[in-house]
Amino acid sequence: MPIDTYAQDLMQLAAYAWEHPEPGFRETACSASQVAYLKKQGFAVTTDAARTKTGYVASWGSGKPVIAFLGEFDALWGLQQQADATVPMPLSGQAMGQGCGHHLLGVGAIGAGLLYRDYLFQNHLPGTVRIYGCPGEESGSGKAYMAREGLFDDCDAAITWHPSNFNMVVTGSTQSCIQCYFRFTGIPAHAAGAPHLGRSALDAVELMNVGVNYLREHMLPSDRVHYAITDPGGSAPNVVQARAEVRYFVRSATNPACEQLFERVQNIARGAALMTGTEVEIVFDEGLSNTVPNFTLEKVMDRAFRELGVPQYSDRERAYAKAFKDTVPLSDMLSDLPQAARDPERLTAAMEQEPLCDFYVETNHSDLCEMGSTDVGDVSWVTPTVTANLNCFSFGAGAHSWQWVAQGKSSIASKGMLRAGEIMARTARLLQEQPDLLAQARQELNTRLRGDRYRCPIPKGVWPHYFD
Repeated sequence: MPIDTYAQDLMQLAAYAWEHPEPGFRETACSASQVAYLKKQGFAVTTDAARTKTGYVASWGSGKPVIAFLGEFDALWGLQQQADATVPMPLSGQAMGQGCGHHLLGVGAIGAGLLYRDYLFQNHLPGTVRIYGCPGEESGSGKAYMAREGLFDDCDAAITWHPSNFNMVVTGSTQSCIQCYFRFTGIPAHAAGAPHLGRSALDAVELMNVGVNYLREHMLPSDRVHYAITDPGGSAPNVVQARAEVRYFVRSATNPACEQLFERVQNIARGAALMTGTEVEIVFDEGLSNTVPNFTLEKVMDRAFRELGVPQYSDRERAYAKAFKDTVPLSDMLSDLPQAARDPERLTAAMEQEPLCDFYVETNHSDLCEMGSTDVGDVSWVTPTVTANLNCFSFGAGAHSWQWVAQGKSSIASKGMLRAGEIMARTARLLQEQPDLLAQARQELNTRLRGDRYRCPIPKGVWPHYFD
């Protein structure tokens, strides 16, 4: 069946997720709506996948190949925004917004699963369709828990997409990332009357941050360390703070390199506690792996893109996109070009002259590690994985911005989501028709791992935390 058969249902699911933005592992409404729809469509659904509460796995069919379609649905704090407003206009009563397009991402994966299911059914072919509702991508690494618990072990390939400003096959790697909380405990005291009796937890946090800042000179240029003080220990300066907490993200190009850098950061925290006479508790929050690219699957998805083409837009949609493009300086747009683009001059000219991307951006296969992280990386260690980007927004509007939230219910966003479903389903169909491609993709993964195997950055026994 064509995607038009499901278009209204899918757009309603996406609109519902946009209207009910929820944080990682608490995407209760979004998850429930998708589970109910998939059951109605004849899928067998397992909920609370890998003890993530809102994660699910929907299955249809039997036998090989097992093709996974990866979806997401979590939102972002502080990005509540009125739909279609071309100025920042926070929605009252909301604390979150779909600033990374995950309301589209998860539903696009459902669309792909439905189309691939229909292809198998109509042609009486063996095969298993899996749709994974993956929670907590922004903070929590839901796919890492799923990978750790073996939920992708029998998959022959994983296919996903992400809303974007471009139409392209994603190539290259992403950073491994470890996140944790450093909780310092000291001794309270009167800051004027008896400061000598106190041991400041806030001092420990500050010393740790200073130490990490000195570390930056002695780590790889591609490494990243970020922090936020999540608990300063109170607001009274005349009390020696007996508690304080800081949250850290530690990133590097590979899992082993990230683990080594994380150990150095932990040693700085231990040193800060020693210097201040405080104690430190290290609470592991989440971890995720670098992405292992798969050129074999990239070529298959490239063919699907070329066969189906990209969304086209009306004059009204172009005017709508231009109103958002005009909110971002051109210099900012041009600083964020895809590094793997085969024809950057064409892309630059389009960004200068057009309101949005209406062509396929051809890319060169790349092993380059992009700055940023995704838990899709954990899946890519277990099974060959490929990602499409589909344009859903104007040029200039960046991920994690109010502009993405504002455009998230537009016809432009819907067109990108529906075409993503078609491209992913077409990719799966090409793999079904040429099973040797799956064998080649698996061989490429094995070659890239060089005898290594997946080891989840999240230790056994650690389960999702539900921090804000």
